Amino acid sequence: MRPHEREELVVLVGADGRAIGTAPKATVHHGDTPLHLAFSVYLFDDAGSLLVTQRAVGKATFPGVWTNSACGHPAPGEPVEHAVRRRARDELRLDVHDLRLVLPRFSYRAEMAGVVEWELCPVLTGRVDGVAPGPRPDPAEVEDAEWVGWADFAASVLSGGRQVSTWCREQVTELHALGPDPDAWPAADAADLPPAMATLSSVRPIPLE
Repeated sequence: MRPHEREELVVLVGADGRAIGTAPKATVHHGDTPLHLAFSVYLFDDAGSLLVTQRAVGKATFPGVWTNSACGHPAPGEPVEHAVRRRARDELRLDVHDLRLVLPRFSYRAEMAGVVEWELCPVLTGRVDGVAPGPRPDPAEVEDAEWVGWADFAASVLSGGRQVSTWCREQVTELHALGPDPDAWPAADAADLPPAMATLSSVRPIPLE
């Protein structure tokens, strides 16, 4: 089996955030989804604009829903920073730098059309170089995307004027509480991440391809 054909696994965790096993991503999301590791990232360009994306209408979970820049699942033993960069490249065709952990303990449970998402989902921010043009996303993952001002986006989500995913709405509430300027949001301590989640500071970095 070639590397790109390997089955994608997610890390299953207990309520304490410790790993209890793995499961194929293709089988884990259903009406009784087990708690597992994930991440969300909010990407900003040099003008301070935020990338928001619409999930592809063909996705099994939350199809067609607008949300934050990208989400994903770290592979077993994969540093979360590496997982974020991998997902941004695969899904959005974007290179990401200056990753910063801002909400290490975020978690949520959401349901749509009988499919449940239940995740320990730390939130990071990241940068892309320049004033970014529209991304060239993988159409199997992203239906549409746009760059928006953070203040306007947050205000519209908090007022209910803009419909977004459950996790994005809850994350925006917590991020808004950190202050109006995303550049000034304090970096969190990686020690506050779920115990099952690896970081580059705790393991040897995995080379990016």
